[in-house]
Amino acid sequence: MSVFHSVTELIGQTPLLQLHKLASGPCELFLKLENQNPGGSIKDRVALSMINEAERRGLLAPGGTIIEATAGNTGLGLALIAAQKGYSLVLVVPDKMSREKIFHLRALGAKVVLTRSDVNKGHPAYYQDYARRLAQETPGAFYIDQFNNDANPLAHTSTTAPELFKQLDGNIDAIVVGVGSGGTLGGLQAWFAEHSPHTEFVLADPAGSILADQVEHGRYSTPGSWLVEGIGEDFIPPLAHIDGVRKAFRVTDREAFATARELLQQEGILAGSSTGTLLSAALRYCQAQTTPKRVVTFACDSGNKYLSKMFNDDWMRQQGLLTRPSSGDLTDFIALRHDEGATVTAAPEDSLAAVLARMRLYDISQLPVLENGQVVGIVDEWDLISHVRGDSARFALPVKAAMTRNVEILDKYAPESALYAIFDRGLVAVIADNGRFIGLITRSDVLTTWRNRLEQ
Repeated sequence: MSVFHSVTELIGQTPLLQLHKLASGPCELFLKLENQNPGGSIKDRVALSMINEAERRGLLAPGGTIIEATAGNTGLGLALIAAQKGYSLVLVVPDKMSREKIFHLRALGAKVVLTRSDVNKGHPAYYQDYARRLAQETPGAFYIDQFNNDANPLAHTSTTAPELFKQLDGNIDAIVVGVGSGGTLGGLQAWFAEHSPHTEFVLADPAGSILADQVEHGRYSTPGSWLVEGIGEDFIPPLAHIDGVRKAFRVTDREAFATARELLQQEGILAGSSTGTLLSAALRYCQAQTTPKRVVTFACDSGNKYLSKMFNDDWMRQQGLLTRPSSGDLTDFIALRHDEGATVTAAPEDSLAAVLARMRLYDISQLPVLENGQVVGIVDEWDLISHVRGDSARFALPVKAAMTRNVEILDKYAPESALYAIFDRGLVAVIADNGRFIGLITRSDVLTTWRNRLEQ
């Protein structure tokens, strides 16, 4: 066992795992575990390469400020390296990024500026345009610009590609990649063109991105939207050299998230949403082959950054990506079912302090109060304010002293119209089955259910 002296020495030399439990047809399918890098993603390689090259060229002064636009993982890699080298870091990120990534970035000391994810290149709020403008307005700042920085693909030409080649004894038929900044595809293509020109590159693209259109038709139209983070674009990244790709697969959010969850359940690998996209495309490519091939793709980052999103059944249902069979009654509107253990509740004897802690932990503002499986009240933030009234000692009061006992309970077979009268009074609907609590329905739950019906 070697002893290392800096976290930067742990970047690269990631393991390669052959997958055996997923349906790969006649092919051997390998997953390079880039989630094993210290920052949890393949972007650690890029961050180290770009900062080292900026130092070599004199573009970064000691103690200087780095500014970058990122969907998350490049930012995490930059934050890791910047913290080690003493640089300040400002990151402009689209607001669809997972909370875990944002928390991680801030914990590393980066300043995170959130911007809109629903605008395209050229809009002042578009994350790359925003970051470039911010760098111009900040004295002494260096805009690292991963999308146009030659040190980005250099990281993969100098490390990722030769590692893969060595790990598979030079026998690789196809590599399935995604494109965010384009550095992985461009860097790998450059190295393999020289050392293994027969190796085919396959694009995995989120449905809604324009890159698959460019591969297949040489042109693209208006981009759509997607929930997968880190890959897919509304423009052609110059570093990608996408004209060298002949085969592309479009992967929906539903397919990507389901595949990532299957990877965890079947192979024990906790990987992120972009990995789900790459793996889904790789499996489809393998299944389409008539002769055996050796195919490689990447676990781009760790799934621990998505525990509140694609590994959260409730979030998946809210997005319409995971559905229960329709019951044809009011239970179809319940987001958090009590019989599935998803409802956060209180008991009459619980203290108000315990209730507040539960609200904060689960990011909710009200709890049903249950006794013997039946709802006897509702307690919300206003109830706490009304009973504590600045006297902190009153947090020791039991819930039964503060809860609202006037609860609107509907049988699950009540008509949908019965909800509207309850919502009109500013209340939530409590749903029961023969008196037993099933769950709550809020106005937001109804809107989400209606929206998901439209999308289906």
